[in-house]
Amino acid sequence: MKILLAVVSLAFFSSLPVSAQSDPDSTAYYLSYPEKLTGRFYFSRKYTGMGLEKGEKKLWYMPNSTLNMGAGLTYQNLTLNLATGFGFLNPDRGRGDSKYLDLQAHAYPKNLVIDFFGQFYNGYFLKRPQNQFGTEGPLVFPDMKMRKVGASVQYLFNGDKFSYRAAFLQNEWQQKSAGSFLLGFEVYGGQALNQNGLLPPDERAELFDQIKFFEFGPNLGYAYSLIIKKHFFITLSATSSLSLGRTSMQFEPDGQRSSWGIRPNYFLRGFTGYNSEKWSVNVNYVYNQVNLSPVAGYKVNAGTGNYRVNFIYRFSPGPRLSRRLEWIDALKASLLGR
Repeated sequence: MKILLAVVSLAFFSSLPVSAQSDPDSTAYYLSYPEKLTGRFYFSRKYTGMGLEKGEKKLWYMPNSTLNMGAGLTYQNLTLNLATGFGFLNPDRGRGDSKYLDLQAHAYPKNLVIDFFGQFYNGYFLKRPQNQFGTEGPLVFPDMKMRKVGASVQYLFNGDKFSYRAAFLQNEWQQKSAGSFLLGFEVYGGQALNQNGLLPPDERAELFDQIKFFEFGPNLGYAYSLIIKKHFFITLSATSSLSLGRTSMQFEPDGQRSSWGIRPNYFLRGFTGYNSEKWSVNVNYVYNQVNLSPVAGYKVNAGTGNYRVNFIYRFSPGPRLSRRLEWIDALKASLLGR
């Protein structure tokens, strides 16, 4: 759909207090600003696509998701973002009409990285060279549905020196270069469905209309922030897993075929920009790809992405607003047992 309803995203409180505080400290690798409000104005786009490959045939299905414009606030690691896809940002390019609910939560407590996905997409188009399938422009699959749900939880070994929050939530300021290994576990499941078949009409040597998958396994990764002259930063993170999973495909008229296998998935994050005590401008991109166990020679993957451009300003709330925020301080104190 061309205009997306407002999306609310919440990040949970950090389960442990951070060691670096807002007071200047020449030994601190990053500073945090728990008593300040972090306001943001941003542009973002989310999507979940499906890749399908067999031999030399490589297809990539994408939704016509919107470029969204929104604003948000972070206080005490609690984040509220509201965004919508305005029409002037999303001209019609003949890619069909997609309706979707995209739920992504990326929470960064001090020593944890927590990601949740709930992807519910209806309506896709096929990205391909012009005239590849005998028609001009994108090939639209209006009835195609894609579902993907899952979670990843990782332990961040060097949370005292490396901060994801500085790059993603912008309520901290990484001042020195640092990195950290990550170790965790992930689980994903979902399906792709189109009653008229998932292959293009001219490619239907065999007909299948449904793909289901479920997989789980451990993951391992590394993240690093390169700080240039204290203010400019490049933060990169890469995680790979070996997941055990089952994939099934519904063929007509043969029925269901399925397979078990161990496949590598990967999770990439990239952030770059400028950070200071009050201002921050940055671009970030998060991409998660789940690779399914091949069935009947078909290799399938489900890729979920989220890229954003943020304009950030940190400020201290006035006396009246501070009183209205006291419930957040009380809630955090109770969660930390204080």
